[in-house]
Amino acid sequence: MGLHERKPEWLKVRLPGGERHAQLTQTFRKLGLHTVCEEARCPNIGECWREGTATIMILGDVCTRGCRFCAVSSGHPGGVVDEREPEHVAGALAQMDLAYVVLTMVDRDDLVDGGAAHVARTVSAIHARSPELLVETLVGDFAGDVSHIQTVVQAGRPDVYAHNVEVVPSLQRKMRDARCSWDRSLMTLRAAREAGAKVTKSSLMVGCGETESEVHEALSLLRAADVSVVTVGQYLRPTPKHAPVARYVEPAEFEAYRQAGVSLGFQFVASGPLVRSSYRAAEAFLEGKLRGERVRYSDRYGKRRLEVVS
Repeated sequence: MGLHERKPEWLKVRLPGGERHAQLTQTFRKLGLHTVCEEARCPNIGECWREGTATIMILGDVCTRGCRFCAVSSGHPGGVVDEREPEHVAGALAQMDLAYVVLTMVDRDDLVDGGAAHVARTVSAIHARSPELLVETLVGDFAGDVSHIQTVVQAGRPDVYAHNVEVVPSLQRKMRDARCSWDRSLMTLRAAREAGAKVTKSSLMVGCGETESEVHEALSLLRAADVSVVTVGQYLRPTPKHAPVARYVEPAEFEAYRQAGVSLGFQFVASGPLVRSSYRAAEAFLEGKLRGERVRYSDRYGKRRLEVVS
């Protein structure tokens, strides 16, 4: 039995279910929407869908890159794009009771602009149909072309611009596709801020073979790039074909990373074994901040959460 099969107690979650989950599943199927919640086998799918947050994946479900941690299919889409998708997604979301949507994408190196204009059109269409719905774009690096980053920020005007560095610098080649790099990811985040992004966000996976000092260094580099929000979570091997888990990080270590991030000046740090780049706690904070509400931490039933302060 491999390490990834012997998960500690703190990584065990309830199976998704209930009326809300069933309703959203049926709606996504009916409207032909892909969710990264399902494609990437996220353990928090039940919690997020119950709380009114979902992550929609656009530009197809085949990625041109092949990272060793990701369960999304890799291949060559051949330049095919559904031009009706922006309106289709906007119309679908207008029928759903969501407060915050994460709009993510597969990498599309087969497209001249990497899909940037398509992302911008989709965000604009969502804003037009659902002006109260907050939109986060979790996008790729667009091959380092600043003009494409500017297209998403300035033409789409997402409420949050997110791009994940995924792992510490020393593990980039081990875990990510060769076309990705730490330097390019940092440049992407800096360029988004310079283009006018209100909030930038990134994510780190741990348990891949990094050291604690490397995580602290990565957090410092992200903050130096003016990243506003960061999430830190446990890497979980999606299938035996993917990179193995090096270790399961203890909850106390995640709390130390959270405190370190706060001390560096991040607006919000979500750090825990089940935290993912799209994670309800971070999105609740951002939702409150973007709507001008005050938020605070509370502890209920031993679970750390955010609540709005009236």
